[in-house]
Amino acid sequence: MTSDNGVQVSVLGLGAMGGALAAALVKAGHATTVWNRSPGKAGDLVALGARDAATAGDAVRASRVIIACLLDHASVHEVLDPLAADLAGRTLVNVTTTTPAQSRELAAWAAGAGIVYLDGGIMAVPDMIGRPGASILYSGSADAFAAHRPLLDLWADSTYFGADPGLASLYDLALLAGMYVMFAGFMHGAAMVAPAGVTAREFAAMATPWLTAMTGAFHEFAEVIDGGDYTVAGQQSLEFSSLGDLLAASSDQGVSTEVVAMVQRLIQRQIDAGHGAEGFARIIESIRRPA
Repeated sequence: MTSDNGVQVSVLGLGAMGGALAAALVKAGHATTVWNRSPGKAGDLVALGARDAATAGDAVRASRVIIACLLDHASVHEVLDPLAADLAGRTLVNVTTTTPAQSRELAAWAAGAGIVYLDGGIMAVPDMIGRPGASILYSGSADAFAAHRPLLDLWADSTYFGADPGLASLYDLALLAGMYVMFAGFMHGAAMVAPAGVTAREFAAMATPWLTAMTGAFHEFAEVIDGGDYTVAGQQSLEFSSLGDLLAASSDQGVSTEVVAMVQRLIQRQIDAGHGAEGFARIIESIRRPA
């Protein structure tokens, strides 16, 4: 049984994320064809009502909307380049993780082949698909985003960033940068307290509310950064923000200082340049202008 809009969809790539995207489509009533390079991953989806295509070409020819959720940029070309003629006139929604430059290259390739291209960055783990809190960022064809918004919204909150196909990837990777550095900071803290007999679970119970509260500072930092004045009253100075004690304590606990030393280097570069009395947000200038 198809959904009211009758959109037929093919999903290429049935890893954890591709499988979750396909399952959401099938459960919503879309006629869904699936394909995976290695066999044996479609069983649960077929039981739900999906059609398992023998080849990627069969999957592409079965639908007007093609979802690519593959390993990387190279694998997208490896799978789709031989199928350019079959893809002509169809809509390709690529949610494979790529760099902005790679997304733009894929969009140019698609345009040359007569393929409508929409790029997506998934801000969710597979278990979040179809649930509150999931978000997917899109850029590329505005017409494709508007036409297939009901389908896209089955997966997550959908946000469109404009015609530049690289913008969704840019936002995706920028947000992941913040996430991974935060995760590394948590793990550094957990490593510090472990020699004192504190478990990671115990440390997490303290770190979660603390870090959650600290995210409120993002807006304050953003105002300073956008205003370009790091001397605004009320900011913690770079000199006061020196992480020397944190580095020393980490060494005393016998753990690596790499995570904290990275931040200290950003601070020190600004201090050495004569900006020690200015606010901590000024470290963005160290990031903007690599040493």
